[in-house]
Amino acid sequence: MSSDFYHSSIVPYAAIIIKICRAYTNSQEDFEDYYQEVCLQIWRSRESFNEQCAWTTWIYRISLNVCLTLLKKKKNNEPIHFTSDVLPDSVTVSNKAFENEALNQLYTAIKHLSEVDRAVILLYLEEKPQQEIADILGTNPNNIGVRVKRIKERLKKIIDEKFN
Repeated sequence: MSSDFYHSSIVPYAAIIIKICRAYTNSQEDFEDYYQEVCLQIWRSRESFNEQCAWTTWIYRISLNVCLTLLKKKKNNEPIHFTSDVLPDSVTVSNKAFENEALNQLYTAIKHLSEVDRAVILLYLEEKPQQEIADILGTNPNNIGVRVKRIKERLKKIIDEKFN
């Protein structure tokens, strides 16, 4: 992966990738593997980006697809082959979420949701409009509004039961 591409097209969106990878992993090691794989897939698919959506939407789609694919492989005990063992220091330093207890509680609650509901709430927490969330997930924007309301209620219940 060229350094220029990484710094211009991935680093500005690292927070997005970090949040998505964090929601689908349970350890720092898994997080780092998922983050690397997402970055690699963004680089590999860069030529197929046709500007029919925003670059951030593209980043979300790839990040979610990679995480869901890796999660599925893990659940099915399929071997996962990662292409690189080197993760930029900026990622490990900036991923302080594992050290923040309140954030850990939120991510623990989010992990009790289905994979699709996790994606919906992560995009909602990023303050993405319903239309963009629908575009990323390939669904109807009206469905997103209803889904967000139900997810928020479920998260509140999970957090109240687990941590109060």
